Amino acid sequence: MSKSLKRVEAALAAAGLTPEIREVGQARTAADAAEAAGCAVDQIAKSIIFRGEETGHVVLFLTAGGNRVSPAKASAVAGQRLGKADAELIHAETGFAIGGVSPVGHLTPVRAFFDPRLLEFAEIWAAAGTPRHIFRVAPGDLLRVTGAEAADFTE
Repeated sequence: MSKSLKRVEAALAAAGLTPEIREVGQARTAADAAEAAGCAVDQIAKSIIFRGEETGHVVLFLTAGGNRVSPAKASAVAGQRLGKADAELIHAETGFAIGGVSPVGHLTPVRAFFDPRLLEFAEIWAAAGTPRHIFRVAPGDLLRVTGAEAADFTE
């Protein structure tokens, strides 16, 4: 088992959660993950990472799989201009590689925002620290565990 997957499991357990973790092969898109999970694409919580231009740190946007993050709305919500976060910064701050960034288990605290669309479902799925693993969780639990702020940042 990968160190990243173990870190996600530990973070979820520390929060009192025991969600189902599923190996799905290589899920490159939200549609791939939804097909593997047997759910609607909007039940996939995508982890979209930007670099805060003022802080230099990553900012995480958890959004429904069918939604796109609006750079202008995201910048307004974050209170700073946002730019592209490179793989090195993402890995340094979250501990995850692009394609497997989990909403939990980061190496350092990460400021996060949550798409309200995710709250419309009884359960959602998110990356579990690798591009091949996802976990099922109630959206309210994920919102609580991440400390994210629900906000309108999608197109």
